[in-house]
Amino acid sequence: MIEFPETTSLHRRIPKEAFYKHLNISTALKEKFISDVESIFVENSLTMNSLRLTQESDVSEILLLSITLRKQNFDGKIIEAIAGQNAHKLIFLLSFGEKRQLALFHGKIYRSQWGSENEISLSAQGFSLKEIWDGFIEQIALTENVSDSLTIDQRLGLQERIVRLKNLIQRTEAAKWRERQPKRRFILHQNLLRYKKELEDLELGKS
Repeated sequence: MIEFPETTSLHRRIPKEAFYKHLNISTALKEKFISDVESIFVENSLTMNSLRLTQESDVSEILLLSITLRKQNFDGKIIEAIAGQNAHKLIFLLSFGEKRQLALFHGKIYRSQWGSENEISLSAQGFSLKEIWDGFIEQIALTENVSDSLTIDQRLGLQERIVRLKNLIQRTEAAKWRERQPKRRFILHQNLLRYKKELEDLELGKS
């Protein structure tokens, strides 16, 4: 559940035409916008005043947009276009039937796993909007267990390296078991040991 203070509530419907008419997007993506999106609401506006914060930051407002989709496997470039060309910090609550997903843009789009309404949660924690925004990034974008002593961007970079290595290990293991030539199989095995050692070092904070 997402429960922000009542002082932040708006629940204001925005015609989707108001988004795609002012976005610099291709005709194909505009057609996807029309076909994939049912409705858009601005649900909450998080500001210093609405949250009664006293500490200023370079983040002035965070908006929660609720987007009802017509298909679950929608084109993710839609929300990337909205977020990438909007001056506000945006959190997306995506809905398809009974399923929910959270998303945000921080250099690229990060999305949580789909789940029920009760399985999706987001809390605003911090003394400034910057701290709250960083908290949202942690809750939505960070899925790997990486050191919280690093900055948000360092943690995201480390997570990407970990995920890339896990995928590489999985592909290499599959290739190893398919390989019939002993020499090639040995090379794959050596590569696999190297990838696993690198992954272990990353997860232990040695690199």
